[in-house]
Amino acid sequence: MEKIAITMGDAAGIGPEIIVKALYCAEIRDFCAPFVIGSRAVMQEAIDLLKLPLKLRLIKTPDECKSGIGMIELIDVETSEAFEKGKATAKNGKACVSYIKKAVELALNKKVDGIVTAPISKEALKMAGIKWHGHTEMLAELTDTKDYAMMLAGEPLKVILVTIHTPLRSVPDMITRERVLKTIRLAKKACSMMGIENPRIAVAGLNPHAGEAGIFGDEESSEIIPAIEEAKKFGIHAAGPYPPDAVFNKAYNGEIDMVVCMYHDQGLIPLKMIAFDRGVNVTIGLPLVRTSPDHGTAYDIAWKGIANPSSMLEAIKLAVRLKI
Repeated sequence: MEKIAITMGDAAGIGPEIIVKALYCAEIRDFCAPFVIGSRAVMQEAIDLLKLPLKLRLIKTPDECKSGIGMIELIDVETSEAFEKGKATAKNGKACVSYIKKAVELALNKKVDGIVTAPISKEALKMAGIKWHGHTEMLAELTDTKDYAMMLAGEPLKVILVTIHTPLRSVPDMITRERVLKTIRLAKKACSMMGIENPRIAVAGLNPHAGEAGIFGDEESSEIIPAIEEAKKFGIHAAGPYPPDAVFNKAYNGEIDMVVCMYHDQGLIPLKMIAFDRGVNVTIGLPLVRTSPDHGTAYDIAWKGIANPSSMLEAIKLAVRLKI
C-alpha cells in the first residue's frame, strides 16, 4: 500500500474538514495508507465538528502508519491550540509551511510515495513574511527544481500552464520559445506519469484566433510555433497553436490528451466550468509526486461542516496513480 502524506493546510479554512471527510471514505483505505501532517488540536476539532466515528492516532514516522478503519493517523507538527477560523492570519500561514517542509523531507527521503496538500492562503503566507506565492513555487525551491509547471486535471480535461501566478499585462512578454518548449516537454512528462503513451498535446494560442496570421498578435508566429516545431524534434506529438476558444472542445471530446495553456485563467476557467468540485492540481517536474484539490481555503464556509471533499478525494486517488 502506497503511503500518502496529506498536509493539513490552513487551519482557518476547509482543509481539516475535507481531509476528515475524505479519510472517512472506506474506498481510500483500499488503495493507499494515508496519514496527515498537521496539528493534533485542529484535526481533533474537525473530527468533533463532523461527529464522525473516527479516532485520532498519533504517529512519529510513516512506518507506524497502519491505515486502520475508523482512525486518522497524524504526525503532529503542533503550533498552538488556539487558532482563528475563517480568516487569514500570520500564525496559520507560518504553520502551513512547517507542514509542507515536513512532507517534502519525508518524500525526498523515500519515506512516502506522494504528497497531497490541503489548501493554503496566499494572503496568510504574505502576512507571515513567507516569500513564496503558493505551493508550486514553494515546492520547487524546497526540492531545488528549476523546470516545473502547474498541471490541472478534471476529467475529461487536462491542462498545463506556461505562466502561473502572473499579472495578465505581463503574460505576453513571458511567452518565449524556451518557456513554451519547456512546458510542452513537461506536458509529455505529465502524461507519462499518468500512463498515457504517445500523448496528443495541443498548444493553445495566446491571442484571439491564435493571432489570425499576425493580425491580432505575433506571439504565435515568433515564439509558439517555433517551440512546437522544436518539440516535434524530440518525438513529441504536439500540434497548434489552436484558437483558445476552440481547443478545449477538442479536449472535452477526447481528441486531445493535454492542452498547453499560455496563462492561468486560460486553462482554469474551462476546467473549473466542468470539474469545479473534482479538479486536481499537480506540480510537474518535481522529484516527488504532489497533488492538491483545485480550490482554495474557502474561508466563507470553513468550520460549518458543509465543505465538499470530492476534490480532495480525487487528489488522493491521483497521487496514488502518478508515477515519477
